[in-house]
Amino acid sequence: MPDDVQDRAKTNLEAQGRMGEIVGAGEYDRLTEVLADGLVDHDPAPGQSEGPKGIGEFWTTFTTAFPDVALEPVQVIATEDYVTAVLEITGTHQGEFLGHEATGKSFTVRGIQVGRFADGRMTERWGATDQLGILQQLGLV
Repeated sequence: MPDDVQDRAKTNLEAQGRMGEIVGAGEYDRLTEVLADGLVDHDPAPGQSEGPKGIGEFWTTFTTAFPDVALEPVQVIATEDYVTAVLEITGTHQGEFLGHEATGKSFTVRGIQVGRFADGRMTERWGATDQLGILQQLGLV
């Protein structure tokens, strides 16, 4: 792999890592450090705003429902344009989620996110999380 391709892959991986740190710290106003202003989220939550603001809104809502949410990377692959992350996601239902009051139950599911990067900032995002698995483990379906 040419050095410039390796450098871009490394830059993208570092940006993905910073995004994880920002989300983990709950500092969603800092997402613009790693998310491009015109970010296109191909899999937004219902009613989610566009761009970095929408990603911050999602995480605010999700961490209100699951304040102890943890994302553990299982596999992360970076190229000169993309970072793909397979994650194990855990949390305990302590706040409202999709109209359901807290159950106190915990979940463990898989999720995947693919991000397209340019100049060290995510410009496009695709993702899926086992939402049915979350609902089943919480006893909501």
